Amino acid sequence: MEIDKALALSASGLEVQRLRMNVIASNLANVNSTKSINGAPYRRRDVLIRADRTVSQPFGTLLNRAALPEPPGVKAIKVVEDRRPARQMYEPQHPDANAAGFVQMPDINTIEEMVNLIGASRAYEANITAMGVTKTMAQRALDIGR
Repeated sequence: MEIDKALALSASGLEVQRLRMNVIASNLANVNSTKSINGAPYRRRDVLIRADRTVSQPFGTLLNRAALPEPPGVKAIKVVEDRRPARQMYEPQHPDANAAGFVQMPDINTIEEMVNLIGASRAYEANITAMGVTKTMAQRALDIGR
């Protein structure tokens, strides 16, 4: 694989993981948000990610990188809202409580979000490491040519 394609592959991973970390941070920041723009409780969000190129191609085609004009990578398709219903908490003093004293809260599990954040951060670090290795390989290839 050419060096620029290897760097582009890692860069696509960095971009997707950065978006994931931003979405997770938004989820954690809104764990107690009872109202969003539409008036309902905040809904947890997640990023849909897909491979930029399918692996269903013949193996020979995958080996022949000249047949692939763009490097493989990952792409964030869209940010989607979770379908889980809101949690009901009994807080009659809360300004958003209904007549029975219940408040609808977002169904966000902070432990789940922290695990997702750690995974996204480690994937981000792995892409940075891959970029560093690619850079080192390029430098050593240039050193051989001297």
